Amino acid sequence: MQIKTVRATPLNLPVTVDSPSGKQKTTSLSLCLVDVELDDGRFGTGMTAITEEEVVASIVNDVAAHALKGHDPLRHEQLWDKLYWLLTPRGQSGYAAHAIAAIDLALWDLKGQILGQPCWRLLGGARAQVPVYATFGFAFFEREELAAAARAWVDRGFRRLKMTVGHHALQRRDEPRPLADVIAEDVQRIRAVREAVGPQVQIYIDANCSLDYFHALSLTQRIEEFGITFFEEPVSQNDIPNMAKLRAKTRIPLAAGQNEGLASRFRDMLVAQAVDVVQPNACITGGFTQCQRIAGMAAAFNAQFANGGAWPHHNMHLHAGLANGSLVEYHSVAVECCKLVFDGLPEPSQGVLALPDLPGLGFKPNRERIAELAKRPLSRGVGKA
Repeated sequence: MQIKTVRATPLNLPVTVDSPSGKQKTTSLSLCLVDVELDDGRFGTGMTAITEEEVVASIVNDVAAHALKGHDPLRHEQLWDKLYWLLTPRGQSGYAAHAIAAIDLALWDLKGQILGQPCWRLLGGARAQVPVYATFGFAFFEREELAAAARAWVDRGFRRLKMTVGHHALQRRDEPRPLADVIAEDVQRIRAVREAVGPQVQIYIDANCSLDYFHALSLTQRIEEFGITFFEEPVSQNDIPNMAKLRAKTRIPLAAGQNEGLASRFRDMLVAQAVDVVQPNACITGGFTQCQRIAGMAAAFNAQFANGGAWPHHNMHLHAGLANGSLVEYHSVAVECCKLVFDGLPEPSQGVLALPDLPGLGFKPNRERIAELAKRPLSRGVGKA
């Protein structure tokens, strides 16, 4: 049993979101699928996202695929280490980590199929379901739409909601668009959501690394009264010294890590006491193989280990498998993208996602739809809605 081929398919996926006002919002997300085929004809499929999909596909197809051909697919530690030294020999991360993640997930999907077990059981089988939080609150919603959308998600049985803040403020300074104005509006948007859902619903916020320390601190000081459960990626670059300073000055717990490629970055966050919640993403942070190591570090530091960065149907296996697994992000736009690509995705009920008992990941790519989607023009820098 050997790896025959490794093939990546870059996709740019259109999504239409219905707002409570009746208006339709259009956006898109990019992702890259990776298929690993064995010499007996079996396939495993992984994916990565939140980056330029065609660059990752080139890394997989032109570099990694040749190095994996002929190897035993069950030796995931050996293959992960081989990919690490091939693609990141001097500690680089970025696109390489995405490529490794997608390949690693495909190998775990194959491992489950070969052994007749779902990935979450192979990862440890700690629980058969995971709690989810719904990411619903995007920049394209006006304040009133945001409040109405929050109520709608609560009506669907969700008691944990996440909204974005910052809205690429640093990236868009040339518009001009003063950061002070951005966070002033964020305060009002958070207030509107809290008033819409009441005190019992947990609210999370995510700046997507779009604020500097000064404005992130100002925002935390103005929203502490709203009972925020955690503030994700509050500062640019996940700047560890700045996150540590911010954590020391706010009662709001801080979370980060969904876009980090190296386990050592999580070590540094934990040693610096910069975060309360570490958030490796299996589709980005080196797949299940590396995320297990990061979960072990989180356990050693008694820090919460959760999923950030969407793609719940892959990350649910990690958090169901490991004893310290916890929250999985049910990113509404990313889920709609996954529905275009995969068949058999489980749906949450009352804020809980039940794990499948089918071998591997438990859901399959729809090859006909993927072939049609692959004909669409590729994006440039389309990441997260």
